[in-house]
Amino acid sequence: MKVKKNQLKIQPNILIAELIELYPQVIDYLVEEYRFHCIDCVLAGFESLKEGAATHGITGQDFKNMLKELNKIIN
Repeated sequence: MKVKKNQLKIQPNILIAELIELYPQVIDYLVEEYRFHCIDCVLAGFESLKEGAATHGITGQDFKNMLKELNKIIN
């Protein structure tokens, strides 16, 4: 994915808690599209987006698609 200058980009290693603090607009997408309820999990402060996704079977191309959509939402 090409990122335009001054465009925000979510990295796979961002902590889930940090992600939702910085970009609360992604919460509905994660919950509705992926049943990604990690946002309320105790581990959200310790687990990266990629780790949390893998725990729920969101890997490979599915994870890449999710990340692409998240980046669209924040931009």
